[in-house]
Amino acid sequence: MSSPIPKLGALAVVIRDGHVLLAQRKKQPDAGLWGFPGGHVEWGETALTAASRELREETGVVAEPLEYLTNYDLIRRDDAGQTVTHYLLVGVLCSYIEGTPRVVDEIADVRWVPFDVVQARALPMSARVTDLLDLALTRAT
Repeated sequence: MSSPIPKLGALAVVIRDGHVLLAQRKKQPDAGLWGFPGGHVEWGETALTAASRELREETGVVAEPLEYLTNYDLIRRDDAGQTVTHYLLVGVLCSYIEGTPRVVDEIADVRWVPFDVVQARALPMSARVTDLLDLALTRAT
């Protein structure tokens, strides 16, 4: 029997006019929490391409992937300490091109959120959202 392997996901970090695009997750992990739009990297696809594709599919927003920001391991364990899920999430800085955010099946809500709202943690957010935004802001300037 083979061991499970971590799943690779790409997160699109899109900054525009003092705002960042965030989506509220509908499903686990992190159901109800706000975070960057994104999803699984498909076989043969780069994380840069996946971030742009997932962004378009999930929100209708089109953006050009510019660069890798960082990556995070997201490991959840049960009460016995056994790994339940393991994701390697890659943050990708993207440059907005066009599109008005819209909700699709995978997300509950999507909107442009002011930087200060994110930095104040005024919304229930997934882990590391503020860290990734802060990193994106240093790279985007």
